[in-house]
Amino acid sequence: MGLKKNLSAAEIVEQVVYARRLFTEEVGPLTNVVFMGMGEPLHNFDSVMKAAEIMVDCHGLYFSPNKVTVSTSGLVPQIRRFIRESPFELAVSLNATTDEVWNWIMPINRKYNLDILLTTLREEISRRRKYKVFFEYVMLAGINDSTEDAKRLVNLVEGIPCKINLISFNPYNGSPFAPSSEEQMLAFRNIVANAGYTVIIRYSRGNDQMAACGQLGQPGNGQPSLMQIPERFQAAIASQLIVDCL
Repeated sequence: MGLKKNLSAAEIVEQVVYARRLFTEEVGPLTNVVFMGMGEPLHNFDSVMKAAEIMVDCHGLYFSPNKVTVSTSGLVPQIRRFIRESPFELAVSLNATTDEVWNWIMPINRKYNLDILLTTLREEISRRRKYKVFFEYVMLAGINDSTEDAKRLVNLVEGIPCKINLISFNPYNGSPFAPSSEEQMLAFRNIVANAGYTVIIRYSRGNDQMAACGQLGQPGNGQPSLMQIPERFQAAIASQLIVDCL
């Protein structure tokens, strides 16, 4: 889709105000806000912070600061600033346990690799009292969901106070990826949980209507840049593309 624009703080807050009007009567009060998806929140740092501050202000929307979470793909300088300056929660999209895979599916790794990202989190969180980061890990069949990946994940996050969300991938037309099976997600979860971490499996919602996380938006005419597939994953990707064609 490409970058269209950055939202202003007013435009961001307006979404929450509108959601309250639309859904409060049907589902009850809205209690949590997550800045995630369809763009990188920390690329729009100042507007996101101003919007979040309005959301928690007693004269604004009066959310609890620990109910407002900002997600990032791993922008290290902005993460440092966020942890030092804000009272809000931080979620980091990890999605891989090796630089080989992260380079492929998370191109930001080419600038800030896993070691730089995780070292930064250890350093900054050590200065905060009772602070935990959320790691978001989208499970991709045959790509990042192996027993070895689970064990590497345990080693990677060692020393970082955290909770880990395992997220079912939402497939879409033309995607080279497929979601991990429930059996594989449970096996992965058990390895990480047995190492002492809090792990939550987030199952898909809205996928039946192509309205789940990662599926919203109207694609434009531009073609996304294609990341080179590591050789050892080419067979898995080829089999998924064959399935899509059948």
